[in-house]
Amino acid sequence: MSDTIQVVCENLGRSIEVEGGSTLALVADRLPAPQHPYLAALVDNRIRELDFRLYRPATVRFIDITSFAGIRVLQRTASFILQKACRDLWPERRLRIRHSMGQNGFYCEVEGLEATAEAAGAIERRMRELAAADLPIRHTRELTQQVRARFAAEGFDDKVALLDTRPRLYSDLCTLDGLPGSFYGVLAPSTRCLDRFALTPYYRGFLLSLPLRTAPERLHGNVRQEKMFDIFREYQSWVEIMGVPTVGAVNARVLAGDGGSLVKLAEAFHERKFALVADAVAEANRTRGVRTVLISGPSSSGKTTSAKRLSIQLAVLGLQPVMISLDDYFVDREKTPRDERGEYDYEALEAIDLDLFNDHLARLMRGQSVDIPRYDFLTGRRTWHNAPLTLDERSILIIEGIHGLNPRLTPSIPDERKFRIYVSCFTSVAMDNLSRIAT
Repeated sequence: MSDTIQVVCENLGRSIEVEGGSTLALVADRLPAPQHPYLAALVDNRIRELDFRLYRPATVRFIDITSFAGIRVLQRTASFILQKACRDLWPERRLRIRHSMGQNGFYCEVEGLEATAEAAGAIERRMRELAAADLPIRHTRELTQQVRARFAAEGFDDKVALLDTRPRLYSDLCTLDGLPGSFYGVLAPSTRCLDRFALTPYYRGFLLSLPLRTAPERLHGNVRQEKMFDIFREYQSWVEIMGVPTVGAVNARVLAGDGGSLVKLAEAFHERKFALVADAVAEANRTRGVRTVLISGPSSSGKTTSAKRLSIQLAVLGLQPVMISLDDYFVDREKTPRDERGEYDYEALEAIDLDLFNDHLARLMRGQSVDIPRYDFLTGRRTWHNAPLTLDERSILIIEGIHGLNPRLTPSIPDERKFRIYVSCFTSVAMDNLSRIAT
């Protein structure tokens, strides 16, 4: 009989004794029935599948769909079940999970398959059959050469390319009812975890809706996001033109000494996009009298860089770009509002001196000179450099900041006189056809 070991179970708030070599699933069986099924566990803060065996004392916390780690486990498992269903229905067609949609939805396409209600219904029915069968998802560690052969036999060229450019003697392999797969994270122990989902036609493919982390009884809603979807499709066309839709393809190009040309081509795509945006701004200036460009986006999304690159393209068109950063209008640090933890909240609109900003904006629009402040993040104080700005008839004022699109920021400017731009970082290159890289 195996020796017993002590496991600190955070779900119980106490230690329990288990036999050495017990799986996490066996430990979970000793706990009270959870509200939501356990999907995986954190063992000494490292996420593990439920078939992981314990051989030494450890701290364990079982996780379900309500945690960020748990929802990712469900997402990966749902992707595997979706692939298995499509493989059963159309063995020769390739599934591609393109990108996320909303809080917990995924857009996917099946190569050469028309996205009809009938096709969506067939896939969903097969997925429900697989889920009801409670099929185990098995994990093994095998020679990479053998794993590669399994993937090659299934026609998974994307997975083969990644193995070929990431040489290791052994590789992890997971299987679902004979279908091999590889995922860069933990999976649920069986198909039973997918008890609530929906699959519907969406543009040229399908939308897989999964339960919400904060409300597991509800599914992600089918919200139309035409502009966002168009951007995803445009980025996807970029990486396909470049020939790097997956990490394996990127690695192959770099190993072949072609990394420099990839960077140049990506920069060319990006610069062309800024040129098109500049053309649209110039047209809005000519037809609607637009003189204000507002750029918003999350922290570190590239707002300042985008403003500078757009300025160059506007200058090429004969316009005179003038840049203002909303960060320079932060109030002094002690006047900054605090969040629920008592920390300074620089993302609150009230962190900006709205009165001063709108006064400067009005004066600039009247043709007056304004001394724009500069905010010193070291001292938390506003400074002045006696370098006044003035707008003329060719000037385009570019304002960038997190609250650039907030209507409360620029109430004095009519909407038709604003040109609004949202900047964010998207990840269009995926690990393989099933494993996207989260933005």
